[in-house]
Amino acid sequence: MDLFWWLLTIVLFAVGLIGTIAPVLPGAAIILAAAIIHRIMLGADKSIGWRTIIVLGLMTLATYALDVLAGYFGAKYFGATKWGTFGAIFGALVGLSFGLIGLFVGPVIGAIIGELIAGKRMIDAGRAGWGSLLGNIGAMVAKLIIALAMIIIFLIAAPSPF
Repeated sequence: MDLFWWLLTIVLFAVGLIGTIAPVLPGAAIILAAAIIHRIMLGADKSIGWRTIIVLGLMTLATYALDVLAGYFGAKYFGATKWGTFGAIFGALVGLSFGLIGLFVGPVIGAIIGELIAGKRMIDAGRAGWGSLLGNIGAMVAKLIIALAMIIIFLIAAPSPF
């Protein structure tokens, strides 16, 4: 029965990795859930400790912070005003509900609209939108690295099933 729980955990890890790239699935949350299920079903002697679960939980929260703040920092780096950065954050929050397209397009549109409201020219608003897009791509890469680190931490902390 232990092998079944290990197999389920590995499958959920794979789904979680896919979820870090495709925002339809909450990737890091699935990885965290897999670790918790593994712990509950196999017990303390055959699984990870609660400290490891807390570390994985904090890493999961970090991925959500990256989602929200990526557009902000990207737009800010490319010279966005407060309106543009607020628009990028608002666009990211709205875009999350539209899946993969919304995750990229939402902050860009939000940053551009914010800059236009602030009275910037279209070229400057476009720069802020471009920065927001680059920030989101950077966040996706960072989330993938965090998800891989979560899996590695789990595999190092969990005793081998063999």
